[in-house]
Order: sequence, then structure tokens, then C-alpha cells
Amino acid sequence: MNFSEVFKLSSLLCKFSPDGKYLASCVQYRLVVRDVNTLQVLQLYTCLDQIQHVEWSADSLFILCAMYKRGVVQVWSLEQPEWHCKIDEGSAGLVASCWSPDGRHILNTTEFHLRITVWSLCTKSVSYIKYPKACQQGITFTRDGRYMALAERRDCRDCVSIFVCSNWQLLRHFDTDTQDLAGIEWAPNGCVLAVWDTCLEYKILLYSLDGRLLSAYCAYEWSLGIKSVAWSPSSQFLAVGSYDGKVRILNHVTWKMITEFGHPATINNPKAVVYKEAEKSPRLELGRLSLPRPRAGVSPTASMESKYEVASVPVSLQTLKPVTDRANPRIGIGMLAFSPDNYFLATKNDSVPNAVWVWDVQKLRLFVVLEQLSPVRSFQWDPQQPRLAVCTGGSKVYLWSPAGCVSVQVPGEGDFPVLSLCWHLSGDSLALLSKDHFCLCFLETEEGVGTAFTQLDGHT
Repeated sequence: MNFSEVFKLSSLLCKFSPDGKYLASCVQYRLVVRDVNTLQVLQLYTCLDQIQHVEWSADSLFILCAMYKRGVVQVWSLEQPEWHCKIDEGSAGLVASCWSPDGRHILNTTEFHLRITVWSLCTKSVSYIKYPKACQQGITFTRDGRYMALAERRDCRDCVSIFVCSNWQLLRHFDTDTQDLAGIEWAPNGCVLAVWDTCLEYKILLYSLDGRLLSAYCAYEWSLGIKSVAWSPSSQFLAVGSYDGKVRILNHVTWKMITEFGHPATINNPKAVVYKEAEKSPRLELGRLSLPRPRAGVSPTASMESKYEVASVPVSLQTLKPVTDRANPRIGIGMLAFSPDNYFLATKNDSVPNAVWVWDVQKLRLFVVLEQLSPVRSFQWDPQQPRLAVCTGGSKVYLWSPAGCVSVQVPGEGDFPVLSLCWHLSGDSLALLSKDHFCLCFLETEEGVGTAFTQLDGHT
């Protein structure tokens, strides 16, 4: 496992291009595009203000930079560096900006969600879509890029409009049986649209492409409801994470629950493997009987080396008592994601902040629990194989696969707190992001990785 040199970064804005050839990063008002293999700077663009959002077009030919404070979007071309585009929303303001699947239209959402403006880069035409709803996830595109579903709020009622992306014509419009719609998401096959209600009411609705209600599911009433939703890559399962600390799996045939995964503070399952992160005992050298003190502001767990140990069940996990008199309490399933091969589901219960659960989807049982020394900030699956990367805000990155797990210290001078991470399309490298810097972690071939897990961890 090798690491690149450290580069400057602002606002955690670092994105691989969809074709995997380029890496874009932002440093205040500058956009830097690098070659993924050599990390040489290919293009350097200067924007009008500090960049707050960056996004590649689907074909990796254009890149969008949004400056919400100015209400401006700038678009740059990799093929023609001298070409550029500026979109100014003026007094309407700007709160969100994204590409359409064809990479030739930009959708800007104005302040107060008054409308969505669709700008064409080819014809310079402008279209308007009224009544977009201000919610957690209000726009979703089908995987093939043919259709867009938009959550709307009209006359104090929730509804969904489905548009054809080729000409932005309205295909279907239907009301949803929700009190305060919180999010929508297409299944990967583009046949079913999941719609879920506010956290104050547990309700998830499944609609067909023509607007028919296929099923409605409610697990319980009179308590905080849905917190997170994820489709499996095969579209066979829909995982629904709730504030009660459970994940419910719905099947695609009857849309009924086939199982539920609990996240208790004590692991009693003898078939589950529990990996606990532990401090490594420092090697004492002659003439050096004390460790240097860490820098001011650096937590002890961030700078020390660590390893994983297999714990014997029962294992008690560290829990967090939620503050009940504040909004958005730290309870329930805040993160969940299926592995790309559909074999595993990774989850995190916010009231057990240091643990990641990995479930076997085929056997519908708990497979592995990783307990870290610090709260888990982010995790993401390798796009090519069942390998999970985890970060906790310290200067280490953690990798798990069915072969075992490993803790890797990010080398370099000083502290490098890994706040977020993202995989390259090939699964051969990983971008590690801190507040002001980023670096790439290059992983070895599949045969070498198995050896690395065994050597570094000692447990398989």
C-alpha cells in the first residue's frame, strides 16, 4: 500500500471523473484537474469566487463549479480549455446545482425552492420547472438517464412529476400519500420509485414508472420513523434504516419485510466476528524510553498506531446517550450501503457511533462488527469488490474484506485527519480527504491485498 504526496484542498471538494482518468480538486476559488496516474496538473481554472460545489458531467468532458453565495455557476471544458460558460441566476439566487445525465444540461435550484432552471449548453435554451420541494433528496435520475423524478409541493400537498430527460417533457404527475415528503430514489433498474415521508411518520411508498402505487409500508406508528434508505444494486432489496435502531429489508416481489437487523449495544451472536481496534504497543529503542508528545490540538488516538483484535462474544459496544431535548438526535441508522456485488450491507447506528455492522445479505445474518476507537465519520464500498473503507477523523484509514481487516497509518509529517474518502472507479486507489489537504492511497493487486491483510492484521 503506497501513498501520494499531500495536496492542498478546500471544503472537502475532491472528485474522480466518471471515466476514471482525472481527479478534480478545489483550493478556494481555483479548480485543479490532475491526471489520475501521474497526478500531474493538466488544467488550472480560476473561478469568480470560492467554490462551494463541484461536479463532473457523465462523459467526463465538462466540470461544473457552483458559487452559491454569488448565485453563479461556471462550467469548464477539458477538451477545449479556452471555452467556458457562466450561468448567473441573478436575484433569484442559487441553493443547488447539478448535471443532467446527458452532460449537456444544468439544473439550478433557486433560493426558497421557487423553481428549477434547466440550462442547455448546446442550444443555450432555458426551461423552468415550478414548485420543487425543499427536502432531503428531491431530485433523482434513472440509471439509464432517460427519466427524472422531482418531488414537488403544490397547494400544501406533496406530489411527484416524472420528466423525459431528452426534451424535459412531463411524462407523469401524481400525488403522494405523504404528510411531508422527505426523499425519493429510483431503483437501479429504473422500474420503481421509492418515496418516504418525514421522520415524524414512518411511511415508505413504492410507485411504478406510470405513477401507480405498488405498495406502502409502515413498520410502526407514533414514533420517529425513517432516517436512511438504500437500494441494493440488483434492485431486489430495499433497506430502510429507522430511528428505532433497526434496518428493515423489503423484497421486490411483494414489497413486504423479509427480515430486520437490530443493532444492540451487546453482540451475543457466536457466528459474528467482532474486530476491535486497539492501540499498538510502541517499540522501545535503546536510548529512547519515552514517546514524543503529540502536537497541540491532535487527539492521542489520531497520532498513535493501532491494530485490530478479534474479541470473544459477548462484546459490549460503546454507546452514546442521545440528547432528547434537541433536534436531530443521534439515534437510529444514519448510514447504510450495499456492496457492489449485492453480498453485504454495511450499516451504522448513530447511538453506537464507533461501530460499523456488516451483514450477509444472502444468509440475512450479522457477519462482522468493526469497533473503532473513535466515532465513524464515513465508510464506502470498493466499486469492484466487497471491500469496505472506513475513516474516523484520525490519521488512519481502515479496510475490511471477507479476508480480514487492517488499520493503516497515513504517512507524512504532522497530523492528517481523514474526514472523508472516495474510491477510484477501478478500486485500485482511494482519495483521503482532510480539512485542508488530500492524498491518494494506492492499493496493491488482489493477491497482494490478501497478503497485506494477513501480515498487517494477524487475523483473517
